Amino acid sequence: MISPKIQDAINAQINAEFWSAYLYLSMGMHFEAEGHTGIANWFRIQFKEEQAHAEIFINYLLSRGGRVELKAIADVPTTWESPLAAYTDTLAHEEKVTALINNLYALAEAEHDYATRGKLDWFVAEQVEEEETAKSLIDRLKLIGDNGLALYMLDQELAQRVYNVPSPLAAKA
Repeated sequence: MISPKIQDAINAQINAEFWSAYLYLSMGMHFEAEGHTGIANWFRIQFKEEQAHAEIFINYLLSRGGRVELKAIADVPTTWESPLAAYTDTLAHEEKVTALINNLYALAEAEHDYATRGKLDWFVAEQVEEEETAKSLIDRLKLIGDNGLALYMLDQELAQRVYNVPSPLAAKA
C-alpha cells in the first residue's frame, strides 16, 4: 500500500502531466494554423508523450493500491510570437516539471518508499532528455534567426518525428 502523501503527490503529478499534454497540444494547434506543420507535428508528439507519462503514473499508483483522483486541468496559453518563443516556453516548462519530479523523488526518499523512488528514476532521465532537446531547438532557432529557408528546413525535419511508446508502457503491452 502506498502512503497518503505519496498518493497525493503522484495525483498532483498526473495532473501536471495532463496539463503539459494540453500545453503541447495547444502549441501544436497554434503552429498548425500558422502553416508550420513540422513544428506542429513535434508538439503533437510531445502531447502524446505527456499523456503517456500521466498513464505511467496512473498505472503505477493503481499497482500500489492507490487511488487516482483526476482534477480539472488549468487553462494553457494558446498563442506564441514565434517558434523560438514556443521552445523557450517549452524549456521553462520542462525545467518546472524537472523540479516537480525531483520534489517527488525527495518525498519518496523521505517516506522510505524505494519502489516509488525506483519508478521515478526513469522520469529523472526523461527530464534530462526533455531539457536537452528543448535547449538544442532553441540554439538552432537562434542560429536561424530570420532566415525563412532555414526555418522551412527545420520545419521539414521536425515533420519526420514519430511517436515511440515509452518503455514503461511498452513493457505492459
